Amino acid sequence: MTQQQHPQTRSSALSEDEMSPAEAYAAARRRQQEQATALYGFRQLYDFPLDAFQLEACEALEAGEGVLVAAPTGSGKTIVGEFAVHLALAAGRKCFYTTPIKALSNQKYADLVKRYGADKVGLLTGDNSVNGDAPVVVMTTEVLRNMLYAGSQTLGGLGYVVMDEVHYLADRFRGAVWEEVIIHLPESVTLVSLSATVSNAEEFGDWLDTVRGGTKVIVAEHRPVPLWQHVMAGNRMYDLFSNPDVDGRPKGNQKNPGKAVNPELVRLARAEADRNPRFAGRGRGRSMPNGRPSRVWTPGRADVIERLDAEGLLPAITFIFSRAGCEAAVQQVLHSGLRLNGENERLQVRSIVEDRCAAIPDEDLHVLGYFEWLDALERGVAAHHAGMLPRFKEVVEELFLRGLIKVVFATETLALGINMPARSVVMEKLVKWNGEAHADITPGEYTQLTGRAGRRGIDVEGHAVVLWQRGLDPEALAGLAGTRTYPLRSSFKPSYNMAVNLVGQFGRHRSRELLETSFAQFQADRSVVGVARQVQKNEEGLAGYEEAMTCHLGDFTAYMELRRRLKDRENELAREGSSQRRAAAVESIEALRPGDVIHVPTGKFAGLALVLDPGLPPVSRSPRGGPRAGGHPDFADGPRPVVLTAERQVKRLAMIDFPYPVVAVDRLRIPKSFNPRSPQSRRDLASALRTKAGHLEPERYRKSRAAAADDPELARLRTALRAHPCHGCDEREDHARWAERYHRLHRDTEVLERKMRSRTHTIARTFDRVCGLLSDLGYLEADTVTGDGKRLGRLYGELDLLASECIREGVWDGLAAAELAACASALVYEARQADDAAAPRLPEGKAKDAMGRMVRIWGHLDALEEQHRINTAEGVGQREPDLGFAWAAYRWALGHSLDQVLRDADMPAGDFVRWTKQLIDVLGQIQDAAGEDATLRTTARKAVDALRRGIIAYSSVA
Repeated sequence: MTQQQHPQTRSSALSEDEMSPAEAYAAARRRQQEQATALYGFRQLYDFPLDAFQLEACEALEAGEGVLVAAPTGSGKTIVGEFAVHLALAAGRKCFYTTPIKALSNQKYADLVKRYGADKVGLLTGDNSVNGDAPVVVMTTEVLRNMLYAGSQTLGGLGYVVMDEVHYLADRFRGAVWEEVIIHLPESVTLVSLSATVSNAEEFGDWLDTVRGGTKVIVAEHRPVPLWQHVMAGNRMYDLFSNPDVDGRPKGNQKNPGKAVNPELVRLARAEADRNPRFAGRGRGRSMPNGRPSRVWTPGRADVIERLDAEGLLPAITFIFSRAGCEAAVQQVLHSGLRLNGENERLQVRSIVEDRCAAIPDEDLHVLGYFEWLDALERGVAAHHAGMLPRFKEVVEELFLRGLIKVVFATETLALGINMPARSVVMEKLVKWNGEAHADITPGEYTQLTGRAGRRGIDVEGHAVVLWQRGLDPEALAGLAGTRTYPLRSSFKPSYNMAVNLVGQFGRHRSRELLETSFAQFQADRSVVGVARQVQKNEEGLAGYEEAMTCHLGDFTAYMELRRRLKDRENELAREGSSQRRAAAVESIEALRPGDVIHVPTGKFAGLALVLDPGLPPVSRSPRGGPRAGGHPDFADGPRPVVLTAERQVKRLAMIDFPYPVVAVDRLRIPKSFNPRSPQSRRDLASALRTKAGHLEPERYRKSRAAAADDPELARLRTALRAHPCHGCDEREDHARWAERYHRLHRDTEVLERKMRSRTHTIARTFDRVCGLLSDLGYLEADTVTGDGKRLGRLYGELDLLASECIREGVWDGLAAAELAACASALVYEARQADDAAAPRLPEGKAKDAMGRMVRIWGHLDALEEQHRINTAEGVGQREPDLGFAWAAYRWALGHSLDQVLRDADMPAGDFVRWTKQLIDVLGQIQDAAGEDATLRTTARKAVDALRRGIIAYSSVA
């Protein structure tokens, strides 16, 4: 781990006049040696001195080591990546600079072109291919992965690979790509890994050292611009910590940041909890209840901006975890009349926006909400989220960096690597939708978001402001702000495409060995170490217990086995008896009819009761059309009869109220006018019930003879137990206690051993299952990849196998270009929420038939995956194709206007562009994989040409 100060010698701190001749000579030699290094020339390119961690990483790179640099957002990690570019150009070799997202690739491409010139820098993303043979190429990580599998000639002469935002390998959907690249890069390539601050950087570095050779781990936790934490409540801004250190974190309370919270803020929260006790300890972000007036409130968005502006804390980014929320926030600020730009700035904004958007046709500007967007920009306010047109987002980023936008309302995607630092970051709420539920943000997410505050070289300090919300807990917030824990966890899983590419290059045995070197397996193996240590301790304890339970009369282990089998048999017979009684009780309830008078045996409502409804489970229809009882969660434990008690209460009972069968003791007619909600109706019917059956005594339940009394196995075990020599031992019960401890510890040890086995070779086992399925389908034959398998190797994405099967089965044969676009859209599109909408609209004719066949093929694959124990929940396998984008893709490919397509799709322009670009990418893969099928290849190319027009065509390099 790096030290925070770069080492300096005594002589370097002295002037030449103060040095002795020997010291002056030594200093001159050091200067001469330093000036001969590549790092010396690189440092001259910057008008600021490099930090200690940057120097240490660059020195390690020049010495031939790979590096892992983990440092806070905004600390200047990319300097190390740029030094790798510098070294590659100086040595006449290539450098690939990889990023997780296209926007970041575009940004880094522009930066490097500015420094080295367009002839030396290229760009390769799913959208753009610019100068791909240049010595320096910026690309998304997937592009490099595809190059490695294809054995691309472009890899020749590659000396350095920079993996920016390498902590993306924890991403559950795309993270495996980072590990694939790290594992498969040639040994001669030096790897530069740049990561956010993670708590297990050393573990990640150890793995890199294992798979890549010498790797130096450099961790810098110091922020170059201190970050101060605040809470804005009402019209006041409170410091979060009472005694923060230079980074704005709690001083001296790293292990318990809650103890360093500003006591004034704690008192405020307690006072609010006392005034509104039903909100105490509740989730963050609650609205104001109807109760006593509160002393504090959540400040409005315009109020927050005015306060920040008054205190000199603009520009600011406000994170709102909702696209609609970001747009609504901009509208609120506009309606408030707030203007943050002067006339000169307003004119600059209009000039830049009109220049950047000149290529967009006038008819599309209205559809895209251009004029409302421009009005907000001219006032210095903007939104930034994935639903925006890429060109609009790029303009917002440019204007923000120029200081012409003072406030941006953004979703968390802005924090992922885009260079948009601000003086302040505002967090409206500390809860976000994670795709499945609303959940509190994690310390890692909080650090990533607030890390945008504080611009190096511009701001003396950054500020993170959390808005007061009903139920906010200052100590919990302090835990978020003061915690440095953000462990990196691998999400690596073998895919079908990965399997055929690996087997094709290395064979199955070598492929298994390669997968065993993944970070996922490395972490699993390390987790086994602690379990193995516990197993060893347990085995030592077992030896002691075994000695303590030794009996001089015989084998006490065999005696205890008899006792255990006897007890197990008794328990089994008791369960059988209980099960039979329950079955009889259920049967008796199912035989009841409305109007039957019964005695409820036990429970809160025991006694005389009139059956209003037997409460049988509703009968649903099975997928095959037949009846299917049960399945309703309310009836999981059996019938739930509704009764009227003699005390005039209408209650739904459960089977727990009927431990044994009941029979109707009488009948009572229920009037048609009876209303269970009417107290008078209940009173009259209960009175009739008491009159009719109040004198009847409940029939006593007679238990049948216990099965244990006549069980021959039980009798045999009891005889064997009494005949065993140890049964007569005076210390028998002492031995038994030790034996019971031995049994419990042995059982626990077996559980741990199973856990060890389950964690060992997990990736290889999954790989074997994937290969088994591919062999069944004819993609693999032992160590040979078949022609079908080679086609699969050219298809990337979640539904790679489905796409390959569709080509093999001729599902898309005879389709027009627009119809193929509609079908292929199901391979990429995924609704933001699984239950997003009703049945999607589909094109009629051949396209609809083809999509039906696609779904049937997926069903067959899904059954095969279940058979081979391949689980989509674990990130392996084929999700169901989503047809929700088919109509939009079809209409766009046919040439319909943007207005018509977006209106029909009910989709933001940014989403439409993103899904269409992914569709173009998969159509390109289909074109490549079609092989000898010239018709499909031609149709795929025509589909790409039909889609790449208008709004799609002018979303280009920033």
